Amino acid sequence: MSRNWAGNNHHDRLDCCGGLDNVDYSKMELTLMEEFLKHINFHDSSFCIAVIAIIFNPFFWNVVARWEHHTRALSRLFGSPYLACYCLGFVIILLNVYRSHSITVAMKAQARWEMLDSACVFYTGAALMALGTLLVASSFLALGFIGTFLGDYFGILMDEKVTGFPFNITENPMYWGSTANYLGLALIGASPVGLVLTAVVAVCYKVAVRFEGPFTEHIYRERNRHSKHE
Repeated sequence: MSRNWAGNNHHDRLDCCGGLDNVDYSKMELTLMEEFLKHINFHDSSFCIAVIAIIFNPFFWNVVARWEHHTRALSRLFGSPYLACYCLGFVIILLNVYRSHSITVAMKAQARWEMLDSACVFYTGAALMALGTLLVASSFLALGFIGTFLGDYFGILMDEKVTGFPFNITENPMYWGSTANYLGLALIGASPVGLVLTAVVAVCYKVAVRFEGPFTEHIYRERNRHSKHE
């Protein structure tokens, strides 16, 4: 008889509130990731344009620079490898300005996230932008215009590898400084879509580095081999 009572009591506990079938899962608290994604419209045209601009830029300058290295077509067209490099660098600057513009437009078009809308996050973003600007500016000063904008691919080679600041901190300070700038901008704007676009920038730069690094080393190995033969 005690077994029957225990069994009935167990059955009653399971049926309390109608059992699990009556639980309203829609009222359960959203996870952090779900809350984050809720603020992003991946079908928004400004988001799509920003993603295309981010992906296109490193693809463009790698394809054009390698084509120039193999054919010297731009150097012949402009009559000088220096002038050709300056022109490509100017185009790259314009593309990067448009990329930054498209990211800003996408951030303004989509919702802010209250969780990021705090003084602590704002000042963290400002610090990241200051760090990113420092890395980009010091990298440009160390390499010069020609070195920054793929002069190696035009046959304009540096005498030796730059190893001072900021290259003694990170091998690709221009790329990671730019990424830090976009991350800082997203945090200042409390923008979830800005964080996603920053991640796209980082991935594109990571892929670009895997192609650019070995190819640049190949160019300098060729130079050294020719120098030995001479």
